[in-house]
Amino acid sequence: MPAYAVIGGQWGDEGKGKVIDYLCENVTMVARYSGGNNAGHTVLNASGEFKFHLMPSGVIWPQVTPVIGNGVVVDPDVLIQEINDLRARGIDVSKLQVSDRAHVIMPYHVRMDQLEEIGRGQDALGTTGRGVGPAYVDRVARSGIRFGDMLDAEGLRDRLALAASRANNTITKVHEAEPFSIDELFEQCLRWRDELLPFIAPVEERVREALSRGENVLLEGAQGTLLDLDHGTYPYVTSSHSSVGGACAGLGIGPRSVAGVFGVFKAYTSRVGAGPMPTELNDDMGELIRERGGEYGTTTGRPRRCGWFDGVASRYGVIVNDLTAGILTRLDVLDGFDPVRVCVGYELDGKPLEGFPAQTRALEQCKPVYRNFAGWHKPTAGLTNWDDLPAEAQTYVRGIEEIIGCSIDLVSTGPHRHETICRKPLIP
Repeated sequence: MPAYAVIGGQWGDEGKGKVIDYLCENVTMVARYSGGNNAGHTVLNASGEFKFHLMPSGVIWPQVTPVIGNGVVVDPDVLIQEINDLRARGIDVSKLQVSDRAHVIMPYHVRMDQLEEIGRGQDALGTTGRGVGPAYVDRVARSGIRFGDMLDAEGLRDRLALAASRANNTITKVHEAEPFSIDELFEQCLRWRDELLPFIAPVEERVREALSRGENVLLEGAQGTLLDLDHGTYPYVTSSHSSVGGACAGLGIGPRSVAGVFGVFKAYTSRVGAGPMPTELNDDMGELIRERGGEYGTTTGRPRRCGWFDGVASRYGVIVNDLTAGILTRLDVLDGFDPVRVCVGYELDGKPLEGFPAQTRALEQCKPVYRNFAGWHKPTAGLTNWDDLPAEAQTYVRGIEEIIGCSIDLVSTGPHRHETICRKPLIP
């Protein structure tokens, strides 16, 4: 069953959008399985530059059916805007399918997200304030609104009355803010339904049908493994399962359908928001990496925290996802750096630490143990052939393979689709 998952191996922002766009040549469907519009994927190809928040990154390819699975929480206004923007640029979006089981981010979710983050004060998590977390809370509490609910107006009104009343209680009594009108919310849902009706479908069945026909399907992850709700650096995580387990649950397919799991890693490390990051560089070097890499969030524009490649955290990403191949991006950002450093271990209280700790305080106190690699002075930007890479850059890539325990089969040397070195084809 030819499904291939593309997973962020670090704290997100690894360049999954570019990778997915590159891999789509031999793919008929790209299925997003988790997260919401708190994620941002940038695609740069002959058609121009695109910044996606909900739309699957393969939508530019004419043969690809873009799919939004049941594991995604969707802000209809954001999705409609993305659809209209693509249409205005001449991109056909008629094949888009949104799961009737996917949950809707309601206006009160956005308000609650922002109010809760303000209430955390100095303990703020660094959420995007897009309503993603509260929408997942309602999903787990079984009081969410799904896209399929909007197809039944009478049933929708009843569900919405219960869900919005619950949200209004929290908004007014806990946060002392203004409540939402249930009638206005209902009318808004009907407007969303009218605009999105052509796209709402039993997506899980369509994905399984494509797999049964032997078609190649890409499973698009959002965020990164270290932001996974269970396996990430809790509580500084996202509200969904961004590791490979989320792909099956978020699209209604079994693990035997997944033929390959590809982990995407930056040649250095970055993260957005609060939380421990052992290799963070709070100096001129960290700032230089940020500026050369353009490390500002696609969704929020926030500057990302940058540091050397964390081999311990990345090895953990390999293990959690049982990766079959690794993909290294942003190698060109490190052109001219000498030495180039990689964290190969942690020390806690002066003693070597085995593995990647689950406890936040322990990770905050870990000291990275570095291995230095000789830098390279010949530019790698835009290279497409492995043999053209400087010998030092090749040694760096091979060193990362050894440290994380996974082969690096693709190396990205720039943001454009063609700026990619393929050491081994990932999809037959």
